Amino acid sequence: MKKTFLFLLLSVVALCAVAQQKQTYKYVERDSSLYLDVYRPDVQRADRACVIALFGGGFVVGERDNSLQTTIASQLTARGYTVVSPDYRLGLKDTVKLKEYHSLFKVNDMFQWVIDIATEDCAAAVAWVVAHSGELNINPDRIVLTGCSAGAITVLQLDYCRANSLPQALVLPEGWRPAAVVPYAGAVMCKGKPKYKTPPAPTMLMHGTKDKIVAYKRFPSVVSHALWGSYTMYKVFRKQGYPCWIVRYEGIGHEVASFLPGSVDLFCGFVEQVFTGRRTTMDATMRDEKLVPTKWTKMSVFDIYKQ
Repeated sequence: MKKTFLFLLLSVVALCAVAQQKQTYKYVERDSSLYLDVYRPDVQRADRACVIALFGGGFVVGERDNSLQTTIASQLTARGYTVVSPDYRLGLKDTVKLKEYHSLFKVNDMFQWVIDIATEDCAAAVAWVVAHSGELNINPDRIVLTGCSAGAITVLQLDYCRANSLPQALVLPEGWRPAAVVPYAGAVMCKGKPKYKTPPAPTMLMHGTKDKIVAYKRFPSVVSHALWGSYTMYKVFRKQGYPCWIVRYEGIGHEVASFLPGSVDLFCGFVEQVFTGRRTTMDATMRDEKLVPTKWTKMSVFDIYKQ
């Protein structure tokens, strides 16, 4: 009995210790407020670098403190990063089904709006973090953006909007840009092939070649207003001469969206190169017999929204 009580007491103490490392702040006040969680490392990096990580969920579901987000925070704080996990508006939550849209053009218009409002919220979260960088003890010039799935689309879209002075990013501090962007199964939504008017941040694109949820190449393939996946974005970066890494997971689908914890060394290696000022390009194809396709490789974007 005493041993059981002691175990429970130590468990409570451990949980409290973990909880004390996280603080929650309100960063947007409107009809529905938005919050962000800040995870502080026990031993901070000397450069006070910060990672802002956005959750996924198809713009339908997802929480800033879900299990993947807390695992990512644990992995990165262990390496000295301050980690911020914000809310953002889920434009498809409890609302539309794709069958209500009678043409691909209407579907694209819907997704453009959904991505735009998420991007606006991400920009607001970044602006709040930069404005409170002293209080948070972070370096605003060493902020890395990452995300999975919908979160990956949002961070890649934010840097695209920033580089092209689009309205969704105008709340960002003047002259600020992310130190790096690392989307896991991301894409950019725009009319016509993406093009950057000013340099994007150094970017590492992580994507499965069989991804049919966030398409590896583009979706849809028959109209110009499309969601342009990592395959296309890498070609855009190369054509315009911007530093970019792409890691293609051959034969794998949307599983890659959750790969940050398992690829944290690669993540940190890319970021360190960026921090030291190296402008590098890498095109890598990952083949691993232990990475077996699951239901996420078989699923398409329509499977996500048909329920």
